[in-house]
Amino acid sequence: MTGLSVEMLAADAVAPITSAGHARLGIAVLVGIAVIVLLITKFKLHAFLALTIGSLTLGALAGAPLDKVITSFTTGLGTTVAGVGVLIALGAILGRLLADSGGADQIVDTILAKAGGRAMPWAMVLIASVVGLPLFFEVGIVLLIPVVLMVARRGNYSLMRIGIPALAGLSVMHGLVPPHPGPLVAIDAVHANLGVTLALGVLVAVPTVIIAGPLFSKVAARWVDVQAPDRMLPQRPSEELEHRPGFGATLATILLPVVLMLAKALVDIVVDDPAHTVQRVFDVIGSPLIALLAAVIVGMFTLGRPAGFSRERISQTVEKGLLPIAGILLIVGAGGGFKQTLIDCGVGRMILEISRDWSIPALLLAWLIAVAIRLATGSATVATVSAAGLVAPLAADMSTTHTALLVLAIGAGSLFFSHVNDAGFWLVKEYFGLTVGQTLKTWSVMETIISVVGGGLVLLLSLVI
Repeated sequence: MTGLSVEMLAADAVAPITSAGHARLGIAVLVGIAVIVLLITKFKLHAFLALTIGSLTLGALAGAPLDKVITSFTTGLGTTVAGVGVLIALGAILGRLLADSGGADQIVDTILAKAGGRAMPWAMVLIASVVGLPLFFEVGIVLLIPVVLMVARRGNYSLMRIGIPALAGLSVMHGLVPPHPGPLVAIDAVHANLGVTLALGVLVAVPTVIIAGPLFSKVAARWVDVQAPDRMLPQRPSEELEHRPGFGATLATILLPVVLMLAKALVDIVVDDPAHTVQRVFDVIGSPLIALLAAVIVGMFTLGRPAGFSRERISQTVEKGLLPIAGILLIVGAGGGFKQTLIDCGVGRMILEISRDWSIPALLLAWLIAVAIRLATGSATVATVSAAGLVAPLAADMSTTHTALLVLAIGAGSLFFSHVNDAGFWLVKEYFGLTVGQTLKTWSVMETIISVVGGGLVLLLSLVI
């Protein structure tokens, strides 16, 4: 995302490569980003090639050995595809099962019947927030995209009017509300109270998601008036089916990964013993890969069989689901490669060294450091971990509530202005069929609103509690 994103900490621990001083490194970062944007927008080069060239340009201008730059880029690409790519593939299969069986029609028809007109963006933000509570951002996207696109098309809504509320719900949960990995890492680093952080996180999340979701979507729909792209839109079954899955069975299949991951999060909190058998079991079944894989397998029976699919037909459906995502996987992977190149060139360390001399209030300092690292590296996780590590000593003299607010300030800052160095940026761009400029005006602005509103509410709360 991503606004994050599924970003493995192990991937961010690649050995740093030798590069230039702060001034030259800063120029290299700006030029690398400019090269990517120009190649895509002006020269119409495929985003995968543009990101590859931009990464090499960044490394060369930063004075890093090119062989090391290549290793960083390929490592980041491989790690991103390993983490996000499998989830995208499983989500695409589940989406195709939903579409071909008529299950997606059942969900969309029910939503349109229950919440039409002005209520639809509010319904989408509520659905996304509930679904996104235990899920990684990318998992939430692959689960909700078929519903978002079909609601937009069938209800004749602007894609931004429906898509922005869904994205806002997922992103706010990801950055501000435990048990997401980012907030949990920050809680551990500053020794905050989980329960207090969760309560305050929800308090900050509700107005933030309203402003960045349904309210901003009105503006975003005027800025970028686009319809759901045919390329990613789940189609109605090619033949008229005699039967289609029931609403309950379809909803249960979609929510299965949510339930499994939420159960894992609850067990982690209640048991809190990595060696305990129960926690080890839930660590497996609640992992994103297993949770989505379970949904796909269950979907073959709850979606495919009621629609009268044979084994051969189910196999064909799986194959059709995988075909459209090859380009998306490469683009998202290359975004991860660019992010890793930035990190290994020392951009994160540069921000940390510069920020040590900032003399400002602790909560604002935490937010600004997270913002700076997020802008420079594109990684919400790196921003959270780095900022939490730097400001952790400041939490020693804080009250329980202010320590929790410190965690939320870091989380809000880590979501600031996702752009071309964030794999989540490319995920949203490709799924919604947007240009780079359109993605910046919608997704990137939405992330900035979340960060600024969330950070502002944290500072406001610090004055009254």
